[in-house]
Amino acid sequence: MKKLIVVILFFFSLNSYAQSITTYYFIRHAEKNRSDLSNSNPNLTPKGHQRAIKWSNVFREVSFDAVYSTDYSRTIQTAIPTANSKNIKPIIYDANDRYSLQFQKKTRGKTILIVGHSNTIPQFVNAVLKEERYSQIEDNNNSNLYIVTLHGDKANSVLLKID
Repeated sequence: MKKLIVVILFFFSLNSYAQSITTYYFIRHAEKNRSDLSNSNPNLTPKGHQRAIKWSNVFREVSFDAVYSTDYSRTIQTAIPTANSKNIKPIIYDANDRYSLQFQKKTRGKTILIVGHSNTIPQFVNAVLKEERYSQIEDNNNSNLYIVTLHGDKANSVLLKID
């Protein structure tokens, strides 16, 4: 299974080198601390930090041009290991203004990692695909990896579960 994932990720990253191909990798933040229900901006749990490192290992062979994260501790902490391994600084984005024309222009022809939330990532993917293909991620699921490749007006996507 691990080799298959590496092959798929490698294939998508190779394709992204063509100027007309844009590849987006979407993940939800890793496991967050739920012990303080009044905290709207919790950090990751130890398991969440382990998953964030695991994501950076999954993406080892992917040449990201940028890593985007919402401005929450849990998303930034999930993005940091991958961003650090690529020597790039995460870019904060507004989840409510996710697939704007400005974002599309800025990311065209590039390979991008986007870290968000259970309700925003599927919406973001659907906006890129221009169809309602994916529903909200279950609250206990931090393992979805959506890969979307754009070539002109054609969009392809795959959903992988990385545990």
